[in-house]
Amino acid sequence: MSHEKYADCIDACNACATACNHCASSCLAEDDVKMMAGCIASDMDCAAVCQLAAAAMARDSAHAAAICRLCAEICKACGDECAKHEAQHCKDCAAACYRCAEACLEMA
Repeated sequence: MSHEKYADCIDACNACATACNHCASSCLAEDDVKMMAGCIASDMDCAAVCQLAAAAMARDSAHAAAICRLCAEICKACGDECAKHEAQHCKDCAAACYRCAEACLEMA
């Protein structure tokens, strides 16, 4: 199977990783950083698994579907965490996470 088949999912994973990295960085600039610790940790895990999933699909890994199932689970959890916060960067991240989770479930 060619990696082009995964193009939409790869794009969603890359967009989500970018949103998560931006959210984590922005959370560090919030007045109450300690309150954002869970969000930052979720963002870091989600960005890492999204990058892994995109790379696995790009190389047509035999494990791509399993990685994408895990990615969907972590993206959903991160989206749920980010959705708890009022900051726009968290809302934007939650939306990217939910889009990625959907794309990864469709791929898997």
